[in-house]
Amino acid sequence: MIPLPDFRPMKTRHTLISLFVLCTLVAHGTPIDGLLERIDKGASQKFKIEKTSSDRDYFELDQQGSRVVIRGNTWVNIASGINWYLKYYAGIHLSWNQMTAKLPARLPKVTVRERHETDLKLRYDFNYCTFSYSMAFWDWPRWQREIDWMALHGVNLPLAIVGTEVVWRNMLLKLGYTHEEIGRFIAGPAFLAWWEMNNLEGWGGPLPDSWYEQQKTLQKRILKRMREYGMEPVLPGYSGMMPHDAHEKLNLNVTPGGTWNGYTRPSNLSATDSRFDEIADLYYRELTRLYGQANYYSMDPFHESGDNDAVDYAEAGRKLMAAMKRVNRKAVWVVQGWTENPRPQMIKDLNNGDLLVLDLFSECRPMFGIPSIWRRSEGYGQHDWLFCMLENFGANVGLHGRMDQLLNNYYAATARPATANTRHLRGIGFSMEGSENNPVMFELMSELPWRSEKITKEEWLQGYVRVRYGADDPTIRQVWQILGASIYNCPMGNNQQGPHESIFDGRPSLSNFQVKSWSKMRNYYDPEETFRAARLMVSVAEKYRGNNNFEYDLVDIVRQALADQARLQYLRTIADYNGFARRQFDTDAQRFLDMLLLQDKLLGTRSEFRLGHWTEAARALGRTPAEKDLYEWNARVQITTWGNRVCADQGGLRDYAHKEWQGLLKDFYYMRWSTFFSALREQMAHNAKADGEALGTGIHANKTGDELFNMALPQAPAIDWYALEEPWTKQHNTYSSAPEGDCIDTARQVMDFLQH
Repeated sequence: MIPLPDFRPMKTRHTLISLFVLCTLVAHGTPIDGLLERIDKGASQKFKIEKTSSDRDYFELDQQGSRVVIRGNTWVNIASGINWYLKYYAGIHLSWNQMTAKLPARLPKVTVRERHETDLKLRYDFNYCTFSYSMAFWDWPRWQREIDWMALHGVNLPLAIVGTEVVWRNMLLKLGYTHEEIGRFIAGPAFLAWWEMNNLEGWGGPLPDSWYEQQKTLQKRILKRMREYGMEPVLPGYSGMMPHDAHEKLNLNVTPGGTWNGYTRPSNLSATDSRFDEIADLYYRELTRLYGQANYYSMDPFHESGDNDAVDYAEAGRKLMAAMKRVNRKAVWVVQGWTENPRPQMIKDLNNGDLLVLDLFSECRPMFGIPSIWRRSEGYGQHDWLFCMLENFGANVGLHGRMDQLLNNYYAATARPATANTRHLRGIGFSMEGSENNPVMFELMSELPWRSEKITKEEWLQGYVRVRYGADDPTIRQVWQILGASIYNCPMGNNQQGPHESIFDGRPSLSNFQVKSWSKMRNYYDPEETFRAARLMVSVAEKYRGNNNFEYDLVDIVRQALADQARLQYLRTIADYNGFARRQFDTDAQRFLDMLLLQDKLLGTRSEFRLGHWTEAARALGRTPAEKDLYEWNARVQITTWGNRVCADQGGLRDYAHKEWQGLLKDFYYMRWSTFFSALREQMAHNAKADGEALGTGIHANKTGDELFNMALPQAPAIDWYALEEPWTKQHNTYSSAPEGDCIDTARQVMDFLQH
């Protein structure tokens, strides 16, 4: 066919050519193309991406020739569609332990168009604590992977508080504070979250100037990528926090913050102070200058503090809202639903649409109106809220979940017709204190908004096996049914905070149970169940050698089984001590220590479970030896003593962020347990002869009857644990993140040990 001549004017033709080139650039330069290329080089050529408008959030899977089509009304929803396709068509599961994959040369075809819709338009991510327990030392490559993970899992409302300390430094300098005074106020890298939540001042600091520049640059890159995806970053708003000495320094009317677990808290600027608006506006000017304007601001005034009759909570709420609205009249205040917050009197007069409440622990202690120890009969009144899954406290390592409770509470919240308490539900949220653990729970939660039909735990887990490992293996299906019915099914009424804690991580005593002060741990599953699951995983391990997801889960499940069996071994050892079975005590104590070292060896086969991945990242951010040492000290302290002697012991913070990690087990936890068992052994040896010697010397002659009686009772040796722990936090011996040994062979070694 002979082409017809183009009689359009040259200018018009040039315009059309330019438009075509522009459209081509846009088509090949979307954030989705970048995401696909990071998953697998060349992957963007295997998909056709179509972004269309829609009143409802949706994604759609389709086929055009050899290319898989992913449609959606936002980039994040399209990314969710890609994730759905990879899981349920290609058998590829992307999670924290694996964010890249080798896609097949020919993608499996979508034979029938598949569409998923949701009315839950807001999907939130992060707890303030996440930024310290998991992200304290992340660089841009690690943040880039996390933002990709968020997009793939539907997140469009992420908390974004990196670099908040830069805003505060600039603001306080303008208010007349010196660099030294600011250094005593702003916390160190591993403790910034609790400073930002008004819990403490200065611990872990002072920060060097290079830190501020580094984090400012990092936050700008984070926000740029989030906005490219169309996410709405939630920036930190002004909640009234001021340094504890603001009354003396600036002559402000402040409410003293008191103390938090032994730390001096910042004060709260009274909403009635004549300078409240001036200081709030100064904060927002600095925030906006550095990071731009936002449509959502996070504020949690009076966090974890008792009620104070001197505070006008209603006026505080109005003032905080007004300051935010002066920045952006469309802005929404995001507040955590946690213990007493948000106080009803603070939010009762605020307008619907201006406030978004995160029901932070919806899978266990929902506050939105259904039965719970934290139930609010009126829910959040007229205000919008999100159903959130907290799941993990302190980034502790351990299998854990509340699958039935999560499903039951989610379906209660989304049931139709809606109740007065649920009619303002606007979405879901991930509100974990620590990430990079229990991917199964986050996968389940992320799918719920996109599923129009109710699912059971058992049905979903069958599909998860195919998704996670790319194969439908009956043995592994059995593993996950066992886990889903036991350790991943923490029941209603059990309010423990996070995983069933490893006995290895606890400060030794004669009655060890929970590791940290507030875990509220209670037995709810038989340790034989995790042992069965581990045995089954090992039985098929050779078939899945090289399967990254399988090998990660193998180590995690065997780790859990070993920790559970070690708890029983500990109880046997203490029974030996109480029964004065000295020879058997030696045998059982040694077996416990051998189990601890074997756990260290097992975890060393995966970089995710190695202390080195934490300490290496900390030191890498430092630009000088002194900075590297400061950051490493922050990293070591946070996961062990958490605070100084007063805060660790009397405040109860020690071991809150405990980790079952290679290196930490061998050098820190082993030190504690071997010291304890040696002390018990010495005490038994002394008791076997001391009384006879004392009778001959008259050493008890001046003792009262009560004193002699108390001496006869079994008592653990008095050990100054903090004195033993603190030196480790100040060391600089090197820990590597590089895995050592073969995970499958080591897992077999663990199971052989446990069965003999």
